[in-house]
Amino acid sequence: MSEIEPRDTNTNADERNGKTAPARYLVTGGAGFLGINLIRYLLDRGHPVVSLDIASFDYPERDRIVEIGGDIRKRDDVERAMEGVDVVVHTAAALPLYTPEDIYTTDIDGLRMVLQVALEHGVQRVVHISSTAVYGIPDHHPLYEDDKLDGVGPYGEAKVEAERICQEYRERGLCVPIIRPKSFIGPERLGVFALLYDWAKDGKNFPVLGSGKNRYQLLDVEDLCDAIYAAATGDCAAVNDVFNVGAKEFTTLKEDYQAVLNYAGHGRKIVSLPAAPAIWTLRLLEKMHLSPLYRWVYETVTEDSFVSIEKAERVLGFAPKYSNKQALVRNYQWYIDHVNEFTGQSGVSHRVPWKQGILGLAKLFF
Repeated sequence: MSEIEPRDTNTNADERNGKTAPARYLVTGGAGFLGINLIRYLLDRGHPVVSLDIASFDYPERDRIVEIGGDIRKRDDVERAMEGVDVVVHTAAALPLYTPEDIYTTDIDGLRMVLQVALEHGVQRVVHISSTAVYGIPDHHPLYEDDKLDGVGPYGEAKVEAERICQEYRERGLCVPIIRPKSFIGPERLGVFALLYDWAKDGKNFPVLGSGKNRYQLLDVEDLCDAIYAAATGDCAAVNDVFNVGAKEFTTLKEDYQAVLNYAGHGRKIVSLPAAPAIWTLRLLEKMHLSPLYRWVYETVTEDSFVSIEKAERVLGFAPKYSNKQALVRNYQWYIDHVNEFTGQSGVSHRVPWKQGILGLAKLFF
């Protein structure tokens, strides 16, 4: 049993007073790529939304939400954001290019703070967005939810520990569905995918490590929002569990990425690079801070990487609308439509292009 009984899963405060009102959602990391897409999704369904993020919420929807500027690691900020909330979707995270300290304190300590305050406030449930990075570099595919967890590097390790903390709070009575999405793309997504889109826009061939014949599953952010909403609204007895989500239709990495070059219309091709020397080179460049890629990206991109979504289909009713190719092309078109808005920007989040480093020079030879 929890220390404080949670509110009825199917009602919010207004409903218990005889009124019908949609559940109030708190989205941590609301200013991020997933955050803004989820907020738009929830607004379209009539839900009042609170965003908690250390970054400014600089979107047209700003006047339609409650924005709390704050840090999930700080109790006072989380307390302010949690007032009157029925459901929390925890998307906030320090991504792999952040410092190890930021990753551990945000992805572990920040999550614990959110769960603890939610429990104390009697929140119905907290949907935690994890990652398939918890599987590390596996030796088989597809991956299932009960496979061994072996996170690589600070980010993967933190995601594994975060799931352990979620289980701890389940045992205290909080409903905590966990979503493990594949790499997801869509409107507002840049990050590492901006490399492909930038080279496609400029009429360049694009290199991939290895043959590119491995199957590498992606996920459209709209499909991810569908899965999150199902976890947030379904019967807690069924959804208080762990779910892989990814595209249902995907081919090889080379074929899926080629769809973007074909759409760009310059007649360019995906070019295979010998994997072993390229990986050793990237390891060296990463140590010299000259590469935009981190170990988990370049050491898994040559291998198959896909999960079973059967459990999400069965329990959540998950039915992805977009294939890998469709998701990549949809994201590329958004990039083209907005490229002038982020020219000259770079950083370590998914909302801005990652610095190309020495790969910007390599682009001249493709």
